Amino acid sequence: MKTDKEEVTEKELPRVQVNGIECITGADALLRSLIEEGVDTIFGYPGGAIMPTYDKLIDYEDKLTHILTRHEQGAAHAAQAYAMVTGRPGICFATSGPGATNLVTGIANAFLDSIPVVFITAQVTSTLIGSDAFQETDIIGVSMPVTKWNCQVKKSQDIPETIAKAFYIAKSGRPGPVLVDITKDAQIEKVNFKYRKCDYIRSYNPHIPLHTKAIESAAIMINHAERPLILAGHGVLISGAEKELQAFAEKTGIPVASTLLGLSAFPSAHRLYTGMLGMHGNYGPNVLTNQADLIIAIGMRFDDRVTGNLKKYAKQATIIHIEIDEAEINKNVSVDVEINNDAKEVLSYLIPLVKEKSYEKWIREFRICDKAEYEKVIIPETKPEKGEIRMGEVVNLVSELTRGDAIIITDVGQNQMYAARYYKFTQPNCWVTSGGMGTMGFGLPAGIGAQIALPKKTVVAFLGDGGFQMTVQELGTILQYKVPLKIIILNNNYLGMVRQWQEMFHDKNYASTELVNPDFVMIAKAYGIASRNITKRDDLKDSLIEMLESEGPYLLDITVEKQGNVFPMVEPGSSVSEIRLSY
Repeated sequence: MKTDKEEVTEKELPRVQVNGIECITGADALLRSLIEEGVDTIFGYPGGAIMPTYDKLIDYEDKLTHILTRHEQGAAHAAQAYAMVTGRPGICFATSGPGATNLVTGIANAFLDSIPVVFITAQVTSTLIGSDAFQETDIIGVSMPVTKWNCQVKKSQDIPETIAKAFYIAKSGRPGPVLVDITKDAQIEKVNFKYRKCDYIRSYNPHIPLHTKAIESAAIMINHAERPLILAGHGVLISGAEKELQAFAEKTGIPVASTLLGLSAFPSAHRLYTGMLGMHGNYGPNVLTNQADLIIAIGMRFDDRVTGNLKKYAKQATIIHIEIDEAEINKNVSVDVEINNDAKEVLSYLIPLVKEKSYEKWIREFRICDKAEYEKVIIPETKPEKGEIRMGEVVNLVSELTRGDAIIITDVGQNQMYAARYYKFTQPNCWVTSGGMGTMGFGLPAGIGAQIALPKKTVVAFLGDGGFQMTVQELGTILQYKVPLKIIILNNNYLGMVRQWQEMFHDKNYASTELVNPDFVMIAKAYGIASRNITKRDDLKDSLIEMLESEGPYLLDITVEKQGNVFPMVEPGSSVSEIRLSY
């Protein structure tokens, strides 16, 4: 017996057969194409041009969950986080004009961080394109510099093939965002639906044959190195090469450092792990980069925040670069061995070729650096005996209470750097942040996306008071979908990172960085979210436990040191070996 819902659906979607192929609307074709690709969750915001697709969404609610965010930017960041923690493409919907342009920051964020997100935007009716119609914007032209591929669809018959191509491009090679812009009439027109996944596009060759000779040359260099260092980037996580990286490091005995986006690719507690590279990274891997005789860079792009002054970067070292995107090789740093392949494939081939070794004397140098950093920076930051609450001690306590097993989300700024430095990761793909773009406002919607993707995991979002207010409206998404996200606002009433630079490099001219904030606890309560403000150190641990043990969403507003600074720090224009431990 059919339910009332099934009878209504059947009336709305007559199953007209043409030569055994079902005839449906373009909107139906879009949604069914997503289902064919294994999609179960969509983040988005409706509007006029995309209304035909939203009109059909209700017919697929048993297979597709739509999350209505409060702003299109929030949908974009949530979709990116969903992709980062699941390894599957995130999906984001928006309408034409302002709906589409509101996605651009999120698209650029995914592009710079190599995250596969399929953005679906709607466009005005095809006959109106170019007429400056209401809510018409050339989103193809706007998004071209920040997408891996984009395309406009004006005919319903092109929707299935275009979606298949979009998924293939987004996922393969170096992943990234794609955008498909579909006109309103294409969503309404009928199409004879047949779906076939894409696995080949002429002139697009993401699967590069393994460069075995280069790998063999690299193995010889590795076997003869005296002071080698592995730099692990985001590409290790993207390729799923965490186990291979650990096996390679353990066999060779080579110490490992990670980039900001490479965090969680290697266990923080591992004896070979030396910490994070970069401007606010750990002392040892920065200083000793300029003493290594061999650098093995895996899935990273030698970003300026990692290298510091390029004229002074690793001039003494032979460099092996394992990177899937050929454009990144020799772009910033000239290398000696180019291996333009997937990290997992390269490491799998390389491991049998390298010798078992140990570098105890070399690793001891990292530990000496660790001791200096521990005494001058880490102890004062994580175990202060007096004064205001420090950001580092909050992160350190959360790390201890969650045993390094939570999904950690950050916004951008000091909160991001403290979380990166003091959370001890035990599992891969549990770190979600905005790296290349450095997008304030990323954290809250990203936390929502990660929590929806992994509902049984503890997800903790560290936010600054500035970044939180950029996307504070997404508390409404938490309210509507009962997302049990744990939110920690590290509240110093400043744009903290900008203020730090003003203190250090602009004679303490704190121009437009001090914030007059509202009562965040009251705002959270207005959205039905349990909340609490903490100002005293004696209340900190108990409040964190209360937050972590709560079943629903929780916002903890922690008043922290007003003018605290993140150290170590590589000053702009300095060499990584000139990293400072204090102001």
